[in-house]
Amino acid sequence: MTTRLGLDNHRRLLSCCSALLLLVAQLSAVTGGPEFPNPGNPGMSREQQRQLGLQAAAQVYQQMPVLPDTSLETQYVRQLGQKLVATIPAQYSWPFEFHVIPQKEINAFALPGGPLFINIGTITAAENEAELAGVMAHEMAHVYMQHSAKQAEKAQTTGMLAGLAGAILGSAIGGFGGQLAQMGVQFGAGTIMLKYSRGDESQADAVGAIILYKAGYNPQAMADFFKTLESEGGEAPPQWLSDHPNPGNREQAIRNEIQNWPPKKYATDSASFQKTKQHAATVKVYTAQEIAQGAKTGQWATMNKQNGAVYTGAPAPKPVSAPSGPVSMQNVFPSQRLVNTDLGPMKLSRPDNWQVAMPRQQGESVTIAPQAGVTQNGIGYGVIINAVAPPQGEQMSSDELTRQLVQQIERGNGAKQAGSVQSISFGGVQGRSIPLQSTSPFPASNGQQQAERDWLVTAPRPDGSLVYFVFVAPESEFERFRPTFEAMLRSVQF
Repeated sequence: MTTRLGLDNHRRLLSCCSALLLLVAQLSAVTGGPEFPNPGNPGMSREQQRQLGLQAAAQVYQQMPVLPDTSLETQYVRQLGQKLVATIPAQYSWPFEFHVIPQKEINAFALPGGPLFINIGTITAAENEAELAGVMAHEMAHVYMQHSAKQAEKAQTTGMLAGLAGAILGSAIGGFGGQLAQMGVQFGAGTIMLKYSRGDESQADAVGAIILYKAGYNPQAMADFFKTLESEGGEAPPQWLSDHPNPGNREQAIRNEIQNWPPKKYATDSASFQKTKQHAATVKVYTAQEIAQGAKTGQWATMNKQNGAVYTGAPAPKPVSAPSGPVSMQNVFPSQRLVNTDLGPMKLSRPDNWQVAMPRQQGESVTIAPQAGVTQNGIGYGVIINAVAPPQGEQMSSDELTRQLVQQIERGNGAKQAGSVQSISFGGVQGRSIPLQSTSPFPASNGQQQAERDWLVTAPRPDGSLVYFVFVAPESEFERFRPTFEAMLRSVQF
């Protein structure tokens, strides 16, 4: 039998144990130190970011001098970089690589997917290894948070349908350059500019501080170096400050971030850093103006090759050719999960496994399609979006403009109208629906040519222009794709 006193003691014991467990959990959380945040999932895939970064890095080797991999500075920066990389959780990390540019000015930049470049001027300006590690950790944090890919999403939001009445969708810059421009990465003559927001900077400071802390450096060193940069500003601030706007109270924000982290014994300097800094002072460096001038004449591409500074990380260009056989349905079938895509004056939802591709030049279309559904001969699976307007000075009804569009598609694409024009309502407008038929760029399962269904849908705009969509799939498979096409149309908001 349990007495009343025994029950009270039992309850008190349980209460004390619960409190002790809670305290242990709290202490464990504190002593564990800061944890890396989830960087999120921008619309651009990791592979796309990586490929763009590699191509951009190859361009750096063409437009700027780069020290060979065997140089003391490059070897040291790579060792330090790998020490920082080791702190990042594998599921969030990237294949970081580290390069050194013999430029006098203080700067550093990281490209999408991991290539990171440090100027000699940054090495010689740092007081100690911790400060240099702070700059590198900050740049790595931009890659970790995928800020460039998120910048591309913002660019699509503000500019994808600019110039609608002139039948121009998206930026006039196309191809590789256009994709990088969307990401806030721009090349000039011997210069590279990355544009980050103050919000991006705050995040890069916070994540960079975690990298430093876990690598055994005082995160305050990052703030110290930035303070040194600002003191050297004057009328011509370092390029790094132009690319990385101060989010405000940077030093205090970093102090606030780290004040409750468990104390540890920090490394500040190393003999390797001082040896590298001393040697870096003897390396021939170039000013930004000299580099820009040399880029115009191809000087750096030639010099880098002679010095053995050849970029080997760039992927070999993949030949684009007509498909040799039928496409796997697994590679092109739309996901049931739709994600919102903001195209400026128009929003719609798309399958999350289909990518948005910007036009390569004025007048070309925006495409939303699976990568495997696109060939050099055209799109076999997906959606094409564009706009047309009446010739300047002329007025045409939307029906007249639609008829002309159909005729233009028939002449240019070898398509033919396969049914009557029907009315269709979506996005708050009354549009037109026209079935077309052409030849698919993908062969049928027997290897023979197959018919393609091209569902044309047009929507009049208040300025007299016409936005149109062409939903594409082989005739034999179109009905399997129709629910997704109809869902995309229903989601349109002008």
